[in-house]
Amino acid sequence: MMNIVACIALGVVMGLTASIIMDMVKTNPRPDTVTNVVLGVVGAVGGGVITSFVGWSGITEFKIYGLVTAIIGTIITILMKLFESFIIHKMKEANKREMMIRVLGNFERLPISLQKVLEKAIDLTKNNQKMIVNVALSYGGRDEIIRSFRKLTALGTKVEEITEELISQNLDTAGLPDPDFIIRTSGEQRLSNFLPWQATYSELYFSKVYWPDFDKTKLDITILEFQNRQRRLGK
Repeated sequence: MMNIVACIALGVVMGLTASIIMDMVKTNPRPDTVTNVVLGVVGAVGGGVITSFVGWSGITEFKIYGLVTAIIGTIITILMKLFESFIIHKMKEANKREMMIRVLGNFERLPISLQKVLEKAIDLTKNNQKMIVNVALSYGGRDEIIRSFRKLTALGTKVEEITEELISQNLDTAGLPDPDFIIRTSGEQRLSNFLPWQATYSELYFSKVYWPDFDKTKLDITILEFQNRQRRLGK
């Protein structure tokens, strides 16, 4: 079985910060089948979320997280090319909508051509303030924490000086809010290495609906579920 997961962390939804792990599960991952699924994920993330979710949720910040597991190297290459093509065609539209594009994850692991496209998009949109779009490629939660400690080590930080706040300030998500609740579609009940540090006190909601069938109505139901929960935040 092959899981293709795309995660989007939404900021400021009715005063809440949320994350959606958009899970699509397919069997028999032939290259043509996988390509179609990847195209669906890219299209859903780029088109459906930005033009639909953002429109009715009043979102001012979100993260797009592309995670592909158990897929052969050729398919990963296809995925990266699709993201590259998508960004090339959408960066002007993002700039027109006053979106600031940021990248989360290990930037240096990405193909050189994709790095150049992302750098161009980042530079083009760096002064926009209406919305922040965080594209997380080559991202892993544990890797993010390791890189945070490496940054602190490189700065000569002493062990006794390390605090939660200092670690958070050196994560990829520095300056961004932690999610109040995290939704995962498809019935899978795990976070798949997604924001392990930031999700410590997040409420979790697992839907049996597959992405992209998780629509506005289902999100409204989820938000209502969250509002009926009593949060303790570790207390």
